[in-house]
Amino acid sequence: MPLYKSISVNTQTIVKIWKIEESYDDLIAPLDLKQKSLERVLNMKSKLHQRGFLSVRHLLREFGYTDQDLFYDNNGKPHLKDGKQISITHSFTFSGVIVSVNEVGIDIEKQRDKIAVISKKFIDYEFNYLEPESEDYVRKLTVIWGVKESLYKLFATPGMLFREHFLVIPFTFKETGTVCWIDYRNRKHRYNCHFLEFEGFTCAYVLGE
Repeated sequence: MPLYKSISVNTQTIVKIWKIEESYDDLIAPLDLKQKSLERVLNMKSKLHQRGFLSVRHLLREFGYTDQDLFYDNNGKPHLKDGKQISITHSFTFSGVIVSVNEVGIDIEKQRDKIAVISKKFIDYEFNYLEPESEDYVRKLTVIWGVKESLYKLFATPGMLFREHFLVIPFTFKETGTVCWIDYRNRKHRYNCHFLEFEGFTCAYVLGE
């Protein structure tokens, strides 16, 4: 299908989300991929991962870019040749891209009960306000994971740990965002984060100031 959702976060920042319903052949046919990208997608063992990779290239086209405009640094962080900031995500049947003049990170996650089992691996401070018996516990955990994953993508620094170095300030689902922090090596960085839900998935993204 065409673009699923487009969000103008502010005058300098746009989020675009794609629902992956096309076949591999339909996705790859109109794309002009670099040789490295073509080799990468052909070596993927999962058709779902292949389609996710290709759908991201369609999102690039929605922004007016091509695969030729995208490159990755040594930490695996994506960059655009024109200097704008970009972050990329895909999960099962959805992919997302955020582009801005400021630092950004984005993540899409499927809402699944098993996240509660691993919560102690990525949460510390947030247990102070979470309620494990509440109906929205899994949804909140998914938001927190998505925000921390987005922070990790934005900062792209080896050695950072979700549980120890990232904090998500309390939030409710009446809101669409909150504040989050990176506390790493005696430096504190504050970011605004936003989230939305659709079809059993959560998308979170963070913005530098």
